[in-house]
Amino acid sequence: MRVMFVCTGNICRSPMGELLLSRYLADTSIEVSSAGTKGLPGHPIDPSSATLMSSVGIDSSAFRSRRLTRDMANATDLILCFEASQRREIVTLAPAVVRRTFVITEFAALCAYCADHGMVKGRTIQERLWSVAEAAPIVRPLLPPSPDIEDPHGKTFDVFCTVADETNRALRTILNSMRKHAGAKIHPLAQPEWKQFTATV
Repeated sequence: MRVMFVCTGNICRSPMGELLLSRYLADTSIEVSSAGTKGLPGHPIDPSSATLMSSVGIDSSAFRSRRLTRDMANATDLILCFEASQRREIVTLAPAVVRRTFVITEFAALCAYCADHGMVKGRTIQERLWSVAEAAPIVRPLLPPSPDIEDPHGKTFDVFCTVADETNRALRTILNSMRKHAGAKIHPLAQPEWKQFTATV
Protein backbone atom coordinates (compact mmCIF):
# COMPACT_ATOMS: atom_id res chain seq x y z
CA MET A 1 0.00 0.00 0.00
CA ARG A 2 1.23 3.51 -0.84
CA VAL A 3 0.27 6.42 1.43
CA MET A 4 1.16 9.99 0.46
CA PHE A 5 0.89 13.21 2.45
CA VAL A 6 0.24 16.36 0.46
CA CYS A 7 0.47 19.97 1.60
CA THR A 8 1.33 23.12 -0.33
CA GLY A 9 5.11 23.45 -0.47
CA ASN A 10 6.08 19.99 0.83
CA ILE A 11 8.52 21.49 3.30
CA CYS A 12 6.53 21.92 6.57
CA ARG A 13 3.43 19.76 7.17
CA SER A 14 3.60 16.87 4.73
CA PRO A 15 7.24 16.02 5.54
CA MET A 16 6.29 15.70 9.21
CA GLY A 17 3.36 13.48 8.27
CA GLU A 18 5.59 11.31 6.09
CA LEU A 19 8.36 10.97 8.65
CA LEU A 20 6.06 10.31 11.61
CA LEU A 21 3.97 7.69 9.82
CA SER A 22 7.10 6.05 8.44
CA ARG A 23 8.34 5.70 12.02
CA TYR A 24 5.03 4.26 13.21
CA LEU A 25 4.81 1.80 10.31
CA ALA A 26 8.48 0.84 10.20
CA ASP A 27 7.63 -2.85 10.61
CA THR A 28 5.04 -2.97 7.83
CA SER A 29 5.20 -3.04 4.04
CA ILE A 30 3.34 0.28 3.67
CA GLU A 31 5.26 2.85 1.63
CA VAL A 32 4.95 6.44 2.83
CA SER A 33 5.85 9.53 0.81
CA SER A 34 4.87 13.19 0.46
CA ALA A 35 4.53 15.96 -2.11
CA GLY A 36 3.20 19.49 -2.46
CA THR A 37 0.56 20.96 -4.72
CA LYS A 38 3.00 23.83 -5.27
CA GLY A 39 6.04 21.88 -4.13
CA LEU A 40 9.56 23.23 -4.39
CA PRO A 41 11.44 20.31 -5.99
CA GLY A 42 14.61 19.36 -4.15
CA HIS A 43 14.08 21.77 -1.24
CA PRO A 44 15.03 20.54 2.27
CA ILE A 45 12.54 20.35 5.10
CA ASP A 46 11.77 23.59 6.93
CA PRO A 47 14.19 24.06 9.84
CA SER A 48 11.37 24.24 12.39
CA SER A 49 9.88 20.96 11.13
CA ALA A 50 13.38 19.45 11.20
CA THR A 51 13.81 20.52 14.82
CA LEU A 52 10.52 18.93 15.78
CA MET A 53 11.41 15.68 14.05
CA SER A 54 14.81 15.66 15.73
CA SER A 55 13.10 16.09 19.11
CA VAL A 56 11.52 12.64 18.70
CA GLY A 57 14.61 11.00 17.26
CA ILE A 58 13.81 11.30 13.54
CA ASP A 59 16.60 12.41 11.20
CA SER A 60 15.11 14.50 8.40
CA SER A 61 18.36 15.66 6.81
CA ALA A 62 17.89 13.51 3.70
CA PHE A 63 14.39 14.80 2.98
CA ARG A 64 13.83 16.67 -0.29
CA SER A 65 10.51 18.09 -1.44
CA ARG A 66 8.57 17.18 -4.60
CA ARG A 67 5.80 18.76 -6.63
CA LEU A 68 2.68 16.60 -6.92
CA THR A 69 1.94 15.22 -10.38
CA ARG A 70 -1.05 13.34 -11.74
CA ASP A 71 1.04 10.20 -12.10
CA MET A 72 2.16 10.41 -8.47
CA ALA A 73 -1.42 10.80 -7.27
CA ASN A 74 -2.76 8.00 -9.46
CA ALA A 75 -0.06 5.62 -8.19
CA THR A 76 -1.04 6.24 -4.55
CA ASP A 77 -3.60 4.20 -2.59
CA LEU A 78 -4.34 6.77 0.12
CA ILE A 79 -3.68 10.51 -0.01
CA LEU A 80 -3.82 12.56 3.19
CA CYS A 81 -3.74 16.34 2.89
CA PHE A 82 -4.10 19.13 5.43
CA GLU A 83 -6.76 21.49 4.04
CA ALA A 84 -10.03 21.04 2.19
CA SER A 85 -8.71 23.36 -0.52
CA GLN A 86 -5.77 21.03 -1.09
CA ARG A 87 -8.12 18.11 -1.52
CA ARG A 88 -9.94 20.05 -4.24
CA GLU A 89 -6.63 20.79 -5.96
CA ILE A 90 -5.57 17.15 -5.82
CA VAL A 91 -8.86 15.88 -7.19
CA THR A 92 -8.81 18.50 -9.94
CA LEU A 93 -5.32 17.36 -10.93
CA ALA A 94 -6.16 13.65 -10.71
CA PRO A 95 -9.94 13.01 -10.68
CA ALA A 96 -9.47 9.25 -10.34
CA VAL A 97 -8.23 9.64 -6.74
CA VAL A 98 -11.36 11.36 -5.42
CA ARG A 99 -12.44 8.33 -3.34
CA ARG A 100 -9.03 7.87 -1.75
CA THR A 101 -8.08 11.47 -0.93
CA PHE A 102 -8.89 12.91 2.50
CA VAL A 103 -8.00 15.77 4.80
CA ILE A 104 -6.02 14.00 7.54
CA THR A 105 -8.35 15.15 10.34
CA GLU A 106 -11.35 13.92 8.37
CA PHE A 107 -9.76 10.51 7.80
CA ALA A 108 -8.92 10.25 11.49
CA ALA A 109 -12.56 10.93 12.38
CA LEU A 110 -13.71 8.36 9.81
CA CYS A 111 -11.33 5.76 11.24
CA ALA A 112 -12.49 6.39 14.80
CA TYR A 113 -16.16 6.13 13.80
CA CYS A 114 -15.61 2.95 11.81
CA ALA A 115 -13.64 1.37 14.65
CA ASP A 116 -16.29 2.26 17.23
CA HIS A 117 -19.08 0.84 15.02
CA GLY A 118 -17.37 -2.39 13.95
CA MET A 119 -16.93 -1.24 10.37
CA VAL A 120 -13.17 -1.77 10.08
CA LYS A 121 -12.59 -4.86 7.96
CA GLY A 122 -9.57 -6.93 7.01
CA ARG A 123 -6.67 -8.78 8.58
CA THR A 124 -3.87 -6.41 7.59
CA ILE A 125 -3.53 -2.72 8.31
CA GLN A 126 -3.65 -2.10 4.56
CA GLU A 127 -7.01 -3.86 4.25
CA ARG A 128 -8.33 -2.02 7.29
CA LEU A 129 -7.31 1.41 6.01
CA TRP A 130 -8.89 0.66 2.67
CA SER A 131 -12.11 -0.51 4.33
CA VAL A 132 -12.43 2.91 5.95
CA ALA A 133 -11.86 4.65 2.62
CA GLU A 134 -14.59 2.50 1.06
CA ALA A 135 -16.99 3.28 3.91
CA ALA A 136 -16.33 7.03 3.70
CA PRO A 137 -19.26 7.96 1.41
CA ILE A 138 -21.66 6.39 3.93
CA VAL A 139 -19.98 7.66 7.11
CA ARG A 140 -18.96 11.16 6.03
CA PRO A 141 -22.51 12.65 6.25
CA LEU A 142 -22.77 11.40 9.84
CA LEU A 143 -19.75 13.38 11.05
CA PRO A 144 -19.27 17.09 11.70
CA PRO A 145 -16.91 19.00 9.41
CA SER A 146 -13.25 18.34 10.18
CA PRO A 147 -10.84 21.23 10.74
CA ASP A 148 -7.92 22.04 8.50
CA ILE A 149 -4.39 21.96 9.88
CA GLU A 150 -2.97 25.39 9.16
CA ASP A 151 0.14 26.11 7.14
CA PRO A 152 2.91 27.11 9.59
CA HIS A 153 5.27 28.35 6.88
CA GLY A 154 6.80 31.68 7.89
CA LYS A 155 5.14 31.57 11.32
CA THR A 156 6.50 31.16 14.84
CA PHE A 157 7.90 27.94 16.23
CA ASP A 158 4.86 27.65 18.52
CA VAL A 159 2.66 27.35 15.43
CA PHE A 160 4.88 24.56 14.12
CA CYS A 161 4.51 22.79 17.49
CA THR A 162 0.73 23.03 17.26
CA VAL A 163 0.73 21.71 13.69
CA ALA A 164 3.01 18.80 14.66
CA ASP A 165 0.78 17.96 17.63
CA GLU A 166 -2.38 18.04 15.49
CA THR A 167 -0.77 15.92 12.78
CA ASN A 168 0.52 13.37 15.22
CA ARG A 169 -2.80 13.24 17.07
CA ALA A 170 -4.58 12.44 13.80
CA LEU A 171 -2.05 9.73 12.97
CA ARG A 172 -2.41 8.16 16.41
CA THR A 173 -6.20 8.16 16.03
CA ILE A 174 -5.93 6.51 12.62
CA LEU A 175 -3.53 3.80 13.70
CA ASN A 176 -5.11 3.11 17.08
CA SER A 177 -8.44 2.74 15.26
CA MET A 178 -6.88 0.14 12.99
CA ARG A 179 -5.94 -1.86 16.08
CA LYS A 180 -9.55 -1.96 17.31
CA HIS A 181 -10.88 -4.90 15.37
CA ALA A 182 -14.06 -6.16 17.02
CA GLY A 183 -14.37 -9.93 17.01
CA ALA A 184 -11.03 -10.60 15.33
CA LYS A 185 -8.73 -12.90 17.23
CA ILE A 186 -5.48 -11.68 15.73
CA HIS A 187 -2.50 -9.89 17.11
CA PRO A 188 -2.16 -6.20 16.28
CA LEU A 189 0.55 -5.37 13.80
CA ALA A 190 3.93 -4.60 15.32
CA GLN A 191 4.29 -0.87 15.86
CA PRO A 192 6.82 1.33 17.60
CA GLU A 193 5.70 2.34 21.08
CA TRP A 194 2.88 4.86 20.95
CA LYS A 195 3.81 8.06 22.70
CA GLN A 196 2.52 11.57 22.92
CA PHE A 197 4.39 13.91 20.61
CA THR A 198 6.29 16.48 22.65
CA ALA A 199 8.07 19.31 20.94
CA THR A 200 11.36 20.34 22.51
CA VAL A 201 14.01 22.65 21.19
